[in-house]
Amino acid sequence: MRTKGANGVGRFSIQFEVANDKDLLRAEEGLIPPEQVRRMTIEGVVDSGAAGLVLPQSVVKRLGLESIGKVKVRYADRRTAKRDEVDHVTLEILGRQGTFKAAVEPQRDTALVGAMVLEDLDLLADSRNERLIPRDPRIKTYEME
Repeated sequence: MRTKGANGVGRFSIQFEVANDKDLLRAEEGLIPPEQVRRMTIEGVVDSGAAGLVLPQSVVKRLGLESIGKVKVRYADRRTAKRDEVDHVTLEILGRQGTFKAAVEPQRDTALVGAMVLEDLDLLADSRNERLIPRDPRIKTYEME
């Protein structure tokens, strides 16, 4: 699926896994069996013109994530709204894992993966070929001065 955002930036769909990080930690400590970790594979739209991570409310509910407060969101058409924010969202894309906060969007069916997530996972968006590419397939790279 290839779409164009309002700002002309190419967008494309991917599938990735999300999990409740608190569950992952409990399983690591042996407090719950690994099969009790709430996780799922979801579809998301990569949009390097967006900032962070947005999850559909239905995904947040299935993962058992709780709101930590409200955030202001701005849509492509410049409308704004206040939405719940959750944390302890672990996601994995192309074998790279990170834990993030996410805005919760009640009307979305798919996630939105923005530039900060891509930066943290050291993934580059190849919109022309509708795929993500690790900058170095062997290891994540951090930029430093």
